Amino acid sequence: MAAPSTAPPAPSTLKRIVAASLIGTTIEWYDFFLYGSAAALVFNKLFFPGSDPLVGTLLSFLTYAVGFAARPLGALVFGHYGDRLGRKKLLVLSLLLMGGATFAIGLLPTHSTIGSAAPVLLTVLRLVQGFALGGEWGGAVLLVSEHGDAKRRGFWASWPQTGAPAGQLLATGVLSALTALLSDSAFLAWGWRIPFLLSGVLVIVGLWIRLSVDESPVFKAALAQAEARKSASAVAEKMPLVAVLRHHWRDVLVAMGARMAENISYYVITAFILVYATTEAQLSKQTALNAVLIASAVHFAVIPAWGALSDRVGRRPVYLLGAVGVGLWMFPFFMLIDTKSFGSLLLAVTVGLVFHGAMYAPQAAFFSEMFATRMRYSGASIGAQFSSVAAGAPAPLIATALLADYGSSTPIALYVIAAALITVVAVGCAKETRHRDLGDIDAEPRAEEDAVVRAAGARTV
Repeated sequence: MAAPSTAPPAPSTLKRIVAASLIGTTIEWYDFFLYGSAAALVFNKLFFPGSDPLVGTLLSFLTYAVGFAARPLGALVFGHYGDRLGRKKLLVLSLLLMGGATFAIGLLPTHSTIGSAAPVLLTVLRLVQGFALGGEWGGAVLLVSEHGDAKRRGFWASWPQTGAPAGQLLATGVLSALTALLSDSAFLAWGWRIPFLLSGVLVIVGLWIRLSVDESPVFKAALAQAEARKSASAVAEKMPLVAVLRHHWRDVLVAMGARMAENISYYVITAFILVYATTEAQLSKQTALNAVLIASAVHFAVIPAWGALSDRVGRRPVYLLGAVGVGLWMFPFFMLIDTKSFGSLLLAVTVGLVFHGAMYAPQAAFFSEMFATRMRYSGASIGAQFSSVAAGAPAPLIATALLADYGSSTPIALYVIAAALITVVAVGCAKETRHRDLGDIDAEPRAEEDAVVRAAGARTV
């Protein structure tokens, strides 16, 4: 049963909603990526001293991976309440949790001050970061998807996705500026804390913008209809998680498979690259950071373009192009870095992120269109975040371990190619979604499509 289509909001209203989602996702990804960059550059020395450099980096990336382990829990909790209470309230809470944890990391004593308690506290705060991010993504993309013009949903929904490169750009830019202005000893002693403490200011700005927008009209219509039906029948509504697993389990599996190449390639290209470029290619930290910085700017620019293309040709073709492209690029990617040239490094990272953008841009609309309204926050979040445990969480860790064991980039390239093959199979099994109505409240789209097929078959008998 579909709700009546809601009129698209005025352009100024839609732009404010997009800005609210974008600023929030930018801040959350800034916080998340800042930790990743710090894990590659300083946390191994500050929280895991006395280890072999690569071993210390492995331990540092292990705490980085812990944040991903908390993301499915965040997806479950935020998804449940987001489908019951609304998108906006949960987005405000996720921003407060992420910003508070990041600010606290900036105040955290190191191993030299409090000993083993330092990495324990660091791990706890990383868990809070992961829990918050697990709930942020689904709400941000749904707020835009459910407000936006259906004909340009891929374009508008891709803007919250630009929060990832924007956050990467901001985090890398701040770190790059500090490493340029400060000596290595000063940065290690206190300079690394500045980017984390800046998160407090960013959260205040994000809350001010995010509190100014309205709840999704599609969700409000769905909530009103669900309440009316409950009053009429006195039957309690199923929990969103139960409904997702009953009606949308295939879509959850498709979303998880689709995330494999997107998630793994991104963290290899942006996080592990800081290790590989500085240890194997013997490039400076500043050089590696500058390459990621410039490539992230290009990544930010191409995501809306890929999103717009998905409105014209469909979500699946654009997504498949990105998965195939990133798989084919992996061997040239490492060959370019091995030349030890900044230009080659920049080309390697930029092309990799352009292909990544072809997967990441349509992902917001693609996942949103898979699920019915009253289970959409749960379904999109579960599909996106559960896969991150197997994909993004161990990616820098696995890549670093492969480098330590084999001393070669070949196993790492094969690792990313295997992820690309999984994504190609998953997206290839999915149905095109760009024409689906987000006003659908109750039934899964596939059930409605099957009903139409059955009815057509009955008429031909």
